[in-house]
Amino acid sequence: MNTSDALSDRTFGNEDALPRVPLPALEDTCERFADWCAPLLTPAELDETRAAVTELLAPGGAGRALHAALERYDATEGVHSWLDTFWPYRYLGRRDRIALNANFFFLFQNAGLGQDDRAAALITAAVDYKLRLDDERVPPVVQRGRPLSMEQNKYLFSATRIPGAKQDTVRVPYTDAWPGHSDARHIIVLHRANMFRMDVIGPDGAPYTPADLAAGIRAVRKAGAARADAGTAVGHLTTKARAEWAASRAALLALDPGNADALDTVETALFCVCLDDLAPRDDQEACDHLLHGDSGNRWFDKAVSLVVFADGTAGINIEHCGLDGTTVLSFVDDMMNASTEDHARGAGARPQGTPPVESVRFALDDGLRADVHAAALAFADYAAATATRTVAFDDFGADDAKRLGMSPDAFVQMAYQLAHHRAKGRVGATYESIATRQYNRGRTEAMRVVTPESVAFVEVMADPAADAERRRAAFRAAAERHVARARDCQAGRAPEQHLWELQLVQERRGAELGITETPALYSSPGWRIMRDDFLSTSSAPSVNVKYFGFGSTSAQCIGVAYVLLPDRFNVYLSTPRAVADAMESFAGHLRDAVAELRALLADDPARA
Repeated sequence: MNTSDALSDRTFGNEDALPRVPLPALEDTCERFADWCAPLLTPAELDETRAAVTELLAPGGAGRALHAALERYDATEGVHSWLDTFWPYRYLGRRDRIALNANFFFLFQNAGLGQDDRAAALITAAVDYKLRLDDERVPPVVQRGRPLSMEQNKYLFSATRIPGAKQDTVRVPYTDAWPGHSDARHIIVLHRANMFRMDVIGPDGAPYTPADLAAGIRAVRKAGAARADAGTAVGHLTTKARAEWAASRAALLALDPGNADALDTVETALFCVCLDDLAPRDDQEACDHLLHGDSGNRWFDKAVSLVVFADGTAGINIEHCGLDGTTVLSFVDDMMNASTEDHARGAGARPQGTPPVESVRFALDDGLRADVHAAALAFADYAAATATRTVAFDDFGADDAKRLGMSPDAFVQMAYQLAHHRAKGRVGATYESIATRQYNRGRTEAMRVVTPESVAFVEVMADPAADAERRRAAFRAAAERHVARARDCQAGRAPEQHLWELQLVQERRGAELGITETPALYSSPGWRIMRDDFLSTSSAPSVNVKYFGFGSTSAQCIGVAYVLLPDRFNVYLSTPRAVADAMESFAGHLRDAVAELRALLADDPARA
């Protein structure tokens, strides 16, 4: 598919023609892995890692057998990608809590509406998108003339993660169990930890009008005016570690047949709307509550939860197993880029009166009430143990970086490296998410930002004897290497996920393949150190989004979520509170680094 003339305008019309995710050659992956981890290692650690790489590559050895098995899997009929097994393991296999640890959020731009009208407007826009998606009238995203996979859109509506003892599953339409799009007509609305089912599509398939929906929201707030009793808000259980939540869910189902109906109502709902009492005092408080909030007023397993605060401030919390940021951004932009009236008209909404609103209740015994209460307290403590910070640059954006002859993403990533080095006195492993939706069912690739050039750059910037010309040269060299590596990742030429899946093949099929011991590479310094994040970074560029955010990924990690727009640049930082001082230092140094690097390039005599 090389020309736009061949493109289908149906939402999923280009999927089968998209190229497959390329499976790199084992030799290429191993060479890149050694190069990628080298700047983070001592000479002795690098020698040990290179020895493990050599062992993995040995003719007739474990690496060759594992890679051959992966090649056979990739060629199997019905397999879309060699990552088909990897993605469910990566997301559904994690056993810790997903609330704060995995879910991500967007804070929307203000709309000048109160809570009821803002909620009604968002519901109207989301239902319009859903109905167009059902008919494949959502145009496929095309980037530089190439269509992107739209497969993730199937996880937007009526998708719910289901906890499992060993691995989670996901309940979603477009499957054998639920063929085609969702036929649900209702959403879940939460207010003061009370849960309600509210219809948003009438019996004949016509959506309710924004005025009807606002009346429904008022009905919810009236019915839920008294906060739910302690120990009764089952949403708290979705914050637990996954196996523990699976046990709690099993207890719910065993206690009373009505609980199965209540869970079915929640799990089949198109999405959640969370009406919070809080009127955020600033963007940071809004972001924090979008990240974790009142867990009794959430169902974190739901793919999409629209959160509307008391003053009409709003955002979205996303369960990550089937949805990446680029897909959600397209959904959000579609909701925001047309008026509520246009969405209602396009969806065929018509007046039907206040939509039906019904309380969703669970039968609980003393043990389950204690379980819910304990989960609430534990998550509140966990959220309190997370430190966050917003950093806003109203005078710098992507256009400024371009005018300085610099890739915008490379500029800010090198600013992160400089700020981190100044804050912690060292270079640390840094992750950046790179979208690969140009491939069939493509999602993301893991990019590692630290290169020999980025290390040389921060060292030159720390050298008081280095003049401006030397610093500029180091900055540009680091940025150019960053861009080249990002292109490699976009093209599927990256080592980490390939090596990780080979490790998982050994774990799943080692006995069958005669590989009973884990290859030494996976205990090597390079594998351990390269993946032990000090910075975990990801971007979400949209004019409709003020902030994007997620939790940190390790005990020393700073999560760096950024919205880089032509005229501004907003960052949300998160880290364990025990190391909050380092994050605060990073934030201060980041502001200085952006200004310093901007001035450095602006003063380049070659630009005159």
